Amino acid sequence: MTQVLLCGAAIVTLSMGIRHGFGLWLQPITMDRGWTRETFAFALAVQNIAWGIAGPFAGVLADRYGAYRVLIIGSLFYAGGLVLMAVSTSGPAFMGSAGLLIGMAQSGTTYAVVYGVIGRNVAPDKRSWAMGVAAAAGSFGQFLMVPVENKLIGNFGWQNALFILGCVALAIAPLAAGLKESDVQKVTGVQQSIGQAVREAFAYPSFRWLMAGYFVCGFQVVFIGVHMPSYLKDHGLSVDVATTALALIGLFNVIGTYTAGSLGARLPKRYILSTIYALRSVAILIFLNVPLTPLSVYIFASVMGVLWLSTVPPTNAVVAQIFGVQYLSMLGGFVFFSHQIGSFLGVWLGGKLYDTSGSYDVVWWIAVALGIFAAIANLPVKESAIVRATPAAA
Repeated sequence: MTQVLLCGAAIVTLSMGIRHGFGLWLQPITMDRGWTRETFAFALAVQNIAWGIAGPFAGVLADRYGAYRVLIIGSLFYAGGLVLMAVSTSGPAFMGSAGLLIGMAQSGTTYAVVYGVIGRNVAPDKRSWAMGVAAAAGSFGQFLMVPVENKLIGNFGWQNALFILGCVALAIAPLAAGLKESDVQKVTGVQQSIGQAVREAFAYPSFRWLMAGYFVCGFQVVFIGVHMPSYLKDHGLSVDVATTALALIGLFNVIGTYTAGSLGARLPKRYILSTIYALRSVAILIFLNVPLTPLSVYIFASVMGVLWLSTVPPTNAVVAQIFGVQYLSMLGGFVFFSHQIGSFLGVWLGGKLYDTSGSYDVVWWIAVALGIFAAIANLPVKESAIVRATPAAA
């Protein structure tokens, strides 16, 4: 278990750490290439939707053949996408590299794949805690990598910074060896086919409620992560304030994700999720109604950091608790697909509405309303194991 947690945490640190800094490239790339913000935002929107679409397929492969192979392929895709992102000179090319290729890479190097291995190798009573540890590692990656990426851009230029990150992404491949499993299909209880597992999950109301809540999570965090640096610069604050804010989100999310994972072992996870979404809306409301200063930004970033990815451990733990671990990576991929639809809309609408109105205000208020919806949507979730009337065919 220790090896799985250490290597899984290191992989998530790199994969999530790199992606959390993409907002720092918005202004240098659009200014250098002469693109609108929507061009950049749409490419990252495609990245998120490609990640979501590819997620269930990456999960199926990881559940069937092992996460090790999927992680190596994802590492190569990640490195290639970052290099091509640096040399893209047109909107479609940038969408193909920063969007499609990196999106597919992230589907094979982040939570769904890693959580599948954790679910199969950690006792049920420690599963939520272990997922919290892995999520906290992703948060530490943001705290670690965002300032590094800002320094790389400042010292080497935005293109060379992407080349360097491409080399960093290759480090995921050797770490994947720590997630090798001798028999990935060795699970106890009723065995199902892929089709049976998918039909069962989508017919179950609690699964659909979890997907609805995760949609909101994606909308909020990706909109803030990508557009907040430009939002702050538009209001006269320096890029250093934005970099510090993103780093604070990562730092405090280490606390938030670990705490959420630990509480998930003792408290109903639906109440944890509902509370997180409600507090996000409250935090955004306060942020929009106080004077915008470096201090207010840092306080907002710290509070949002505690709530940032703290939805991840309880959501995935509920999926494992309801359906078991045989197809955990795949089902987690489907839930995450909903997250990525929200991410697509959050990042794209941020750029689209800014270009048409000159302001991010409407998107901020949409994020508030969606947070209230998600707080309500998670309350009906039933966390007990699903009762299967008849044994499914193997």
